[in-house]
Amino acid sequence: MSAYNAFKACAPVAWSPNLYITLVRGIPGTRRLHRRTLEALRLGKCNRTVMRWNTPTVRGMIQQVKRLVVVETEEMYNARKEKLAKQKALRPPLVVNHHAAPAADSVQ
Repeated sequence: MSAYNAFKACAPVAWSPNLYITLVRGIPGTRRLHRRTLEALRLGKCNRTVMRWNTPTVRGMIQQVKRLVVVETEEMYNARKEKLAKQKALRPPLVVNHHAAPAADSVQ
């Protein structure tokens, strides 16, 4: 899902007290004003998420860099984290044994 479509999703962003903002596109090649806005939001690297209060100032900053970020409400963020945790929990642990097992047919 693109950052713009995620921002325009049906979730009532205006009703949520907290917003989770994730930078999904790279900073190089963007305008200086957008870089300064991302710096003010404390988004320095791709795929980093910050939590900000839902204020008109923050919503205006998000509107300015909406093609670079994805905005989630608290419920959406928690659901995504739970889904990732379930996916990781289903994987069996990786066991690596570096010691060779003794051969059964070699009797001393």
